[in-house]
Formats: sequence, structure tokens, C-alpha cells
Amino acid sequence: MAESGGPSGAESGGRGGFAVRLDASGSEPPFEQVRRQVAEAVQSGILVPGSKLPTVRALAEELGVAVNTVARSYRELEADGIIETRGRSGSFVAASGDPRMREGHAAALAFAQRARHLGFDADEALDLVRSAFRA
Repeated sequence: MAESGGPSGAESGGRGGFAVRLDASGSEPPFEQVRRQVAEAVQSGILVPGSKLPTVRALAEELGVAVNTVARSYRELEADGIIETRGRSGSFVAASGDPRMREGHAAALAFAQRARHLGFDADEALDLVRSAFRA
């Protein structure tokens, strides 16, 4: 799965169109590059809930970094609710998916319920939302 990212970095071979690319010349630490790229792939739908991630050891080897680098990335992703580790089965994109979308959906539901209670129809409520985004 690994291929060289050239003298300035490394790249994982990817799964389902997703590959982690490390930029060794950048200022962002490798663990943060891995964490950010996995989180962005989940947010954009490239990695969907239930997608299996490479093992910590395999990804570290593919990228040419220490196992603890990838382990830290996975721990932070798990703490953020983006991935879940299922013991020996490995790490997967969490069923709840992107926590940002989950919170946004909850906020939208609460707004819709309140708007209905106040007598707004869907078009009026959407106009209120558009107005709020312009403010």
C-alpha cells in the first residue's frame, strides 16, 4: 500500500480512493497530518461510516514513521468520535460519522421543532436561517 512520496514525504497506498500523504518539509507534525487527513476524508464522505482503517503498525510502516505517531493520530480521532477501535478487529470510521455533522443535525432538528412551535412554515424558517447566515 505504501509508495514513496518523494524526498519530501511519504504516502500510503490508500483504500477506496483515500491515501495519507505526509509532507516532511511542512511545519505540521506527522501525527497531525494523519489526523487531519483522516478527519477531512470522513467529513467529505471519502471515508464512510464502517470503513476499516489500516492498522496502526501497517500505516506507520507504509508512511515510514514511528508506530506511536499513527497511534497518537488514531487516539485523537477516537477521542473526537470520528473513529472507533474494536479491539483486535481494528479501527473503523465511527457509525455516527462526522461529529460536526451530527451536532449540526441536532441543531437543525431543534430549530425546526421550535420554528414549527412558533407557527413558521418550512420556507419561512429557511428564510430565517439564510438571514442569520448573512448577519
